[in-house]
Amino acid sequence: MGHPVLRRPARPLRPEELTSDRLHRLVADMVDTLHDYGGIGLAAPQVGESVRLAMIEIPGGPTRYGELDHMPLTVCVNPEIEIVDETAAGYWEGCLSIPGLRGFVERPQHIRVAYLDLKGERCEIEARGFLATVFQHEFDHLDGRLFVDRIQDPTRLAFEEEFARYVLSSEDGESVDGDS
Repeated sequence: MGHPVLRRPARPLRPEELTSDRLHRLVADMVDTLHDYGGIGLAAPQVGESVRLAMIEIPGGPTRYGELDHMPLTVCVNPEIEIVDETAAGYWEGCLSIPGLRGFVERPQHIRVAYLDLKGERCEIEARGFLATVFQHEFDHLDGRLFVDRIQDPTRLAFEEEFARYVLSSEDGESVDGDS
């Protein structure tokens, strides 16, 4: 947090860029970063590249986020979100770009995501619940937004140590940690 690339909208990738070695190196580096930090999502601006590219990979089964359905590595180029249902729910979010903090963020829980894959083919995913939150968290990075911008109640922002000690021990709420 504080780096200017995280606060400006990322530029769309052009079709001819999808086959470039540079883009494929960026994707490989992002996958390595995602795995190194044990995250489930990462956006290109978080690694200093202001392009509309994000990825999500959820291992499935019991995780530090609770019991989750598996989602294979999904790379989204120039993604767009359509909110299907405005009904919101909240999760405690964390982020590689804001290490050491968690914040409670409410987001719509039923969305449709349209994006290009790395072959330039149009794809759509309908997401609900936790997965909808993860997509929105990652795609916010493409618009220059961070999860702290969406916290409505500043008393629900905590350092991770205090979050683990006081919040997790008193709530059954789930935590989403998009990147770290």
